[in-house]
Amino acid sequence: MGPPLGRVARQLPRLKPFNRLQRILQHLNMFKHTDAAAEVLLEKRGCAGVITLNRPKALNALNLSMIRQIYPQLKMWEKDPETFLIIIKGTGGKAFCAGGDIRVIRDAGKVGDRLAQDFFREEYMLNNAIGTCQKPYVALIDGITMGGGVGLSVHGHFRVATEKTLFAMPETAIGLFPDVGGGYFLPRLSGQIGCYLALTGFRLKGRDLQKAGIATHFVESEKLPALEEDLISLKSPSKENVADVLNTYQIKCKIDREKEFVLDEHMDKINSLFSANSMEEIIQNLKEDGSPFPLKQLEVINKMSPTSLKITLRQLREGASLSLQDVLTMEYRLSQACMRGHDFYEGVRAVLIDKDQVPKWKPATLEEVTDEFVDSCFKSLGSSDLKL
Repeated sequence: MGPPLGRVARQLPRLKPFNRLQRILQHLNMFKHTDAAAEVLLEKRGCAGVITLNRPKALNALNLSMIRQIYPQLKMWEKDPETFLIIIKGTGGKAFCAGGDIRVIRDAGKVGDRLAQDFFREEYMLNNAIGTCQKPYVALIDGITMGGGVGLSVHGHFRVATEKTLFAMPETAIGLFPDVGGGYFLPRLSGQIGCYLALTGFRLKGRDLQKAGIATHFVESEKLPALEEDLISLKSPSKENVADVLNTYQIKCKIDREKEFVLDEHMDKINSLFSANSMEEIIQNLKEDGSPFPLKQLEVINKMSPTSLKITLRQLREGASLSLQDVLTMEYRLSQACMRGHDFYEGVRAVLIDKDQVPKWKPATLEEVTDEFVDSCFKSLGSSDLKL
């Protein structure tokens, strides 16, 4: 038992009132400064610029203020002759970055706030800056890496997964589409695996990210601090020097070395059943096959937003032959179509807010999502288009 409350209360006034006020103000001030600034840490260490996503309670979800801090710093480091390498990582041990701050975007979109335009525009500009970065860019994707977190990593030169990495692009479940350049990198994975991951939101773990072609390296989670130190202490490294360090760590990593790729036994079916050019045909293929794996995928796909499924399939088919810049321009148009529509707000409500997991999609069936409507989502926004 601690001292009785009366005694504690009697002790409090002994602090001079002014001191108490000063302390409270200092405290508030401290929060005001560190809170916004500390959502992302940007520091120069050795030869490297290091970006640390620092919202562990929110699984390092990306918000607009973080994007606005990272983008100019990335551009500065890219020009700085003393910076040879850029490293990005997350704090908290659970996530690299679990995605964009979707709730905030939903709230903004509902009331027609500019944030619903600014967030996507500036996020895609950052994705492009990563994709065109002239310096070696190393993403340490330890823990949950989804949506916006994929955009912060997958376009860079090196993506280092660990046994804790969990990857997914689950956007069709919330009335969105696999954006942040998903239309560029997903169709470039082998066969139809990108299409499969995009439509079903299937989760890949650990070494499977490398086997799927999403990660470039696989290293033990507890070795990341040492790896980072070794990278930072390189003297004016080239991309080859960075690759050598990563390879050295990868060679030593024995975790799951013998494990076969989780989708190995299903790849033939994925490649044939998901190669169709319309959602209706893909559904037909899965039904006609009728074996357990395709039927399970059918069950998953039937829960997704029909509008999202149709937009996503076309996004990937078109994105396969476009540059990253053209893909991001297309995706910006799609993001704004989703902000104007119904399913994004309903999906976020069902999955993240009320958590009843029963979204009421409108339209409710694939047949009701017309080609004309899908075409309209891809139309130029004129002077509001994303310019890269």
